[in-house]
Amino acid sequence: MARSPVSSPDQPARRPRRGATAPAADAEPAPANGDRRNAANRGGSGRRAGGGRAGGAGESERRAAIVGLAADLFAERGYRATTVREIADAAGMLSGSLYHHFDSKESIIDELLSSYLDDLHREYEAIVERGGTAVDLIDGLVRAAFSSVARHRAAVTVFQNERVHLIQLPRFAYLTAAEQSTQRLWMKVLRDGIAAGQLRADLDPKITYRLLRDSVWVSVRWYSPSGRLSPDQLADHFLRMLLDGIRPHGPATDAGDPPSSIP
Repeated sequence: MARSPVSSPDQPARRPRRGATAPAADAEPAPANGDRRNAANRGGSGRRAGGGRAGGAGESERRAAIVGLAADLFAERGYRATTVREIADAAGMLSGSLYHHFDSKESIIDELLSSYLDDLHREYEAIVERGGTAVDLIDGLVRAAFSSVARHRAAVTVFQNERVHLIQLPRFAYLTAAEQSTQRLWMKVLRDGIAAGQLRADLDPKITYRLLRDSVWVSVRWYSPSGRLSPDQLADHFLRMLLDGIRPHGPATDAGDPPSSIP
């Protein structure tokens, strides 16, 4: 398609550093590539990303559209193999015009990952703040995790593929901090549940958390939100298997009764 520079360019701005929480991405499905391309050119509907500049809603939407297009390229080809020219081509603009919105390719992946992680952790914290039993909290956290995988498929894929490289860069130190914060949140839920007798006493919280995390994360490789199961239905299947393994079993169940199931 013909390239056209984005109108009303501003000076590039960087996402605020860690400590201030960036606005989250919207929960609506990301637009198709064609829709993102149009959004990048005319400021149409695109995912809302953190770190938008003072140029107003139109600028924020154009940035979000560019991030969405770049995310798909990073997920498909790899971050280091994707060039600024390829991102600009996908957005229907000249490479120089792209720099009016982001000062580097690194800034694009920074905005992609920080928005995803802020969104996920904000959901986790809201679930924990609402309170409930350990089983209630685990149910909510698992559902939030699968929903996030569905909403942020490209970001989750990029995070998994590029994490080892990115955490070596000072700019991305927050990736490790975010992982540690999430682990602490999950571990507290598990430990409190064990202490309250709501979860099995012989569970190792760290191993349980890692198995949970990796089981959810790997679903991005095979789960399609447009398939026969919604994220919530997928969570139902997962929770049936999970909760029967971590809840304490009474004598009848230990004697061989069939495992319980979630309605």
